[in-house]
Amino acid sequence: MTTFVLVPGFWLGAWAWRSVTAALRTHGHEVYPLSLTGLGERAHLARPDTDLDVHVTDVVNLLRYEDLHDVVLVGHSYAGAVVTTAAADRMTDRVAQLVFVDTGPLPDGAANQDFSPPQEQERNAALVAEHGDGWRLPPPPWAELAAHAADVDDSVVALLGERSVAQPWATATTPVRLTGAWEKLPRLGVLSSFTVEQTRQMAATVPLCRHMAGSSWRYEELPTWHWPMLSRPAELARILHEARPTA
Repeated sequence: MTTFVLVPGFWLGAWAWRSVTAALRTHGHEVYPLSLTGLGERAHLARPDTDLDVHVTDVVNLLRYEDLHDVVLVGHSYAGAVVTTAAADRMTDRVAQLVFVDTGPLPDGAANQDFSPPQEQERNAALVAEHGDGWRLPPPPWAELAAHAADVDDSVVALLGERSVAQPWATATTPVRLTGAWEKLPRLGVLSSFTVEQTRQMAATVPLCRHMAGSSWRYEELPTWHWPMLSRPAELARILHEARPTA
């Protein structure tokens, strides 16, 4: 049995992992899907000062108060920064493996928004100012995004429209603070919107992606859109099950 902690990215809560959680539990694993502060069923706790540090504390406190050890810590998208920071700075001894779902670890001092090109940063800032009360980023147009993904059906779009909530914007602008301790942990990258070859090219040429190469990495491709836990949950659960640490 392996203990998995599943952390979702922007706009989503633990609910997004429901099918993956169920599949992993059928294999006998212990699974903790987590809603970060201000998201999912904890949406009412969102505040302008809800930032990356708050979300790191969410993960750290889960590990501490549930007394979790030898954890496979899974982060999707933005949550790649959350799990890296949580594992590196505070609870490295509790984590057996890091899994990055269509994402990777940012270098020390970088923020999530740094990965977006300037035009997208400006567009997001305008959305926050005009539609997010100056501190929240509204969810994207899910139907428009799904139109470009062959394996995303209407039920997924409806679920996202019903349950996604605005993201506290400070989570995107807070820089990660890493000691380097996390780098001793084995890592798996599950790639859905880009390939292994593209990942290698980015690691070699894009400074923000420089931590995505090295002998500690393994990669699995799961082609779909950026949210494989919703479009291909069974396949994602299989990859996680087969990637669990062995004694």
